[in-house]
Amino acid sequence: MNSSQIGTRVWNMATVLKSDGLSYMEYVGQITYLLFLKMAHELTQSPYNRPNIIPPDEDGKPLGWPELLKRDGAELSQHYSHTLEELGKRKGMLGAIFLNAKSAIKDPAKLRRLIVDLIDRQEGGWVSMDVDVKGAIYEELLNRTAAESPSGAGQYFTPRELIRAIVDVMQPTPKDSICDPAAGTGGFLLIAYDYVVKQYGAAMDRDVKKQVQERLISGMELVPDTGRLCVMNLYLHTIGGDESSVLVGHDSLAQPAPTTYSMVLTNPPFGKKGSIITVDEEGELERERQVVNRSDFWRETTNKQLNFVQHVNTMLKVWGAPGRMDTRIVECSMK
Repeated sequence: MNSSQIGTRVWNMATVLKSDGLSYMEYVGQITYLLFLKMAHELTQSPYNRPNIIPPDEDGKPLGWPELLKRDGAELSQHYSHTLEELGKRKGMLGAIFLNAKSAIKDPAKLRRLIVDLIDRQEGGWVSMDVDVKGAIYEELLNRTAAESPSGAGQYFTPRELIRAIVDVMQPTPKDSICDPAAGTGGFLLIAYDYVVKQYGAAMDRDVKKQVQERLISGMELVPDTGRLCVMNLYLHTIGGDESSVLVGHDSLAQPAPTTYSMVLTNPPFGKKGSIITVDEEGELERERQVVNRSDFWRETTNKQLNFVQHVNTMLKVWGAPGRMDTRIVECSMK
């Protein structure tokens, strides 16, 4: 099943849940939580046989996908809500994924249908699929949501084939530090990490592998739901340390990056001018163009495209990798 077929299937279920008062974007959030629990369980099975990353609750009672499958009715709804609440208390990346997570599905029968009919019966499982399932689902839903809404979904995704081509050109190494200041669902970060592991994995000792796993990539994402998907992607791929490698809800243009990097791989939200919406004394909405005023920028402008190029320039280490600096700046400015 390709990504479009997956997206169609998930969208059809979204239409069913809309009658339960669930918006499409709320549905995306619930899909995020449930897919994570399902894939976390799949990773404990053959051929992966990884330790369970879903801890028990504070009373030692198990959480996770098998516990959802064995329940129905009000008991299922209560346990699902309890699971989200408990996981949101955890530290590190797991807590970042489930921060403030709540169940928005009121009808237990529809929750059961979502768990059993849509997610659990996916042939061959979700982890083993070649496509970036999480990103594919989110992209498909946002594209369809945009078609249903005059204002659009406000999110843009870089095709995975284009990301792979860019990463192949940039040729990241274990010595690089890579950042995406508009990370989305993590496509650039995941593919850059995968490139390094495939190209250099056999030659890396344990210390280098740990360095690559925990420090090679980092990112920022403004939209919380999108950032949650990104963190989930990295966590399921065992990328990152105890703390999240992605700053969620972070406005990259608002302030300088926390550090500099040897490589920036990004497709930032070009095409719209920044603005601030306020309410005047008569209760009418006013839109004021937002000029980004930063001392490390060479020009003050409302042009988001130029501001992101300026921001990327400030993020790059000065000659961190001789011979490749100019290429990186040009690549980001021409997308």
